[in-house]
Amino acid sequence: MKIVAIANQKGGVGKTTTAVNLCACLAELGKNVLLIDLDPQANATTAIGITPDSEVNLYRPLVDDTPVEDEIRETHIKGFYILPAALQLAGVEVTLAQRGNHHSRLREVLEPLRDLQQIDYVIIDSPPSLGVLMTSALATADDLLVPVQCEFFGIQALAGIYQEVLASMQAAELTHARLEGIVLTMYDGRTRLARSVIEEVRTHFPNETYKTIIPRTVRLGEAPSHAKTIIEYDPAGVGAFAYRALADEFIQRRREYRVT
Repeated sequence: MKIVAIANQKGGVGKTTTAVNLCACLAELGKNVLLIDLDPQANATTAIGITPDSEVNLYRPLVDDTPVEDEIRETHIKGFYILPAALQLAGVEVTLAQRGNHHSRLREVLEPLRDLQQIDYVIIDSPPSLGVLMTSALATADDLLVPVQCEFFGIQALAGIYQEVLASMQAAELTHARLEGIVLTMYDGRTRLARSVIEEVRTHFPNETYKTIIPRTVRLGEAPSHAKTIIEYDPAGVGAFAYRALADEFIQRRREYRVT
């Protein structure tokens, strides 16, 4: 079981869209995937058609020692499971910060899942901030996946995000997560700026940047309002094609790591 945190302290970069649709495409390929919604806004939870519930969410395992298996829910997609979020998570940062093990708490909570050997990948949708929840995700994850929008502010923020994440990990003595990949999102091929962003990111992060690029498309924005993933809402569209390609590349990159 591999744990991958999808994180970016900047909001609006396609983080949750990537988390939900990557999970759906991995499940379509026959993988068993658990999506952990670590954002109190619970956007990933609602995007997959589950109403946030104060009685069933990640808060209880983190704070009340409820077995994590009790909070996992099946989605309507075979092989796609979710550990939902709810607004309660907004207060968990204060609670966890008061505990001596707040950086390692999420890792401890998820440890029993490794023994079950039923999940191939755990994908964590992190909140857009460098608070306790994100550092918990970094402390737990084997890999870090960073979505970067193909716009001026995306490239402007990338270097800062990278440095701040590393500084946050070092301050907390976290050594688990590594920057495995950068996914370029919201690409509009009609603009010169978008093409320049791709070139610059690939120049500075040649090994980390995924070949697959996620386009800017209305369908990707519409799908969550129908509680559907892009491969259900617009299966033949460019968004579905891109996320299927991303899932293929995601799996292939991990095969290459095992070889090396």
